[in-house]
Amino acid sequence: MAAHAEPAERATRAPSSGGASPRPLTREGPSPHSPKARDAFFDNAKYLAIVLVAVGHAWEPLRSGSRTVTALYTFVYAFHMPAFIVVSGYFSRAFAAEPRHIRRLITGVAVPFVVFEVAYTLYTRWTDDAPDRPISLLDPLYLTWFLAALFIWRLTAPVWKLVRWPVPVALGVAMLATLSPAIGKDLALQRVLQFLPYFVLGLCLTPEHFRLVRRRAARVLAVPVLAAALAVAYWAVPRMDYAWFFHDDSAEQLGAPAWSGPVMTLATFGCSVALVACFLAWVPGRRTWFTVLGTGTLYGYLLHGFVQQAAGPAGWYEPDWVHRPLGAPAVTVAAAAVVTLLCTSPVRRLFRPVVEPSMDWAFRGGAVRTPRGRAPHTRTGPSPSPSRLRSTIRAVSSPGVPAAWRRRSR
Repeated sequence: MAAHAEPAERATRAPSSGGASPRPLTREGPSPHSPKARDAFFDNAKYLAIVLVAVGHAWEPLRSGSRTVTALYTFVYAFHMPAFIVVSGYFSRAFAAEPRHIRRLITGVAVPFVVFEVAYTLYTRWTDDAPDRPISLLDPLYLTWFLAALFIWRLTAPVWKLVRWPVPVALGVAMLATLSPAIGKDLALQRVLQFLPYFVLGLCLTPEHFRLVRRRAARVLAVPVLAAALAVAYWAVPRMDYAWFFHDDSAEQLGAPAWSGPVMTLATFGCSVALVACFLAWVPGRRTWFTVLGTGTLYGYLLHGFVQQAAGPAGWYEPDWVHRPLGAPAVTVAAAAVVTLLCTSPVRRLFRPVVEPSMDWAFRGGAVRTPRGRAPHTRTGPSPSPSRLRSTIRAVSSPGVPAAWRRRSR
């Protein structure tokens, strides 16, 4: 959901010796003014996470008839959205509520929320046979809850940077939310508050943390941890309500005693964070055939819901073979293929006006253009002092500096 960058290679200049003229400037990478390269690791992680999201939704109609599918469903739901949210938090670290940040938040989150909330409401009037379903921007429908939550989380990002112990405080907020059934469904606040610790955790992470989980030792350790988690999920199917991993209800609404809400918050957080680390440990760091698809996961997320919602009226789950052993693998492959297609460039170009609208017309102070129509270079560091400017001008204007260098410095 945000730009992922690697440090670009810097321009290097061969040193001069004595009074000899300096050698020409050479570059070993992209221009320092060109967009930085994206980190393939995070794009790979986002793509794999969105595939798990789509597969999890596709498994929903198969749960009642299969303990194995229910165990896999529980296992996947324990970490696929937490992984997405942790990465979203990590790339929200730079959010400082500046005008450019607010503008991007509106165009990239708020506007798609409104568009898809209306679209899903109209669409599900048919798929759910609910012709009177009202359009409500206060009660997010289906997948749109994540956009409402992301909007709120990002607005609070500057606050968490000031808190001394952000993750424990966020966990406390989530624990209290499980005790409050009166919160209701407005703006998906239960999910906003209960998933909040994962977003705050992402805000607190550094590149070094991700390098740790990408080490070979972490990959080796992840194998028995994931295997144990699958076994526990299979054991827990008749013994535990997997709805705890939805983070959408209070303890009372789940039919559990109030004290179990805070306890389950801590338990699910520990379980989910461990599984997220295992998941990230096995995400490839190199460029793969699906790396580019990781840049379009928001498209896959928002659009695959229309395909899944059409499954009921179309009768895709009605054949008996779908509920037999070969049905789950077939549904898994189909869901992965659909969401992969929805992340491709042609689909993104088609739906970009509603998923990533520019909306320059809606904001004051648009991009300033030079007389030649090019955006001016913007300095990101402190302005040089007048004395340094004068010394630089004298150095560049000296007779020993080639004319080509003097022209380049202007």
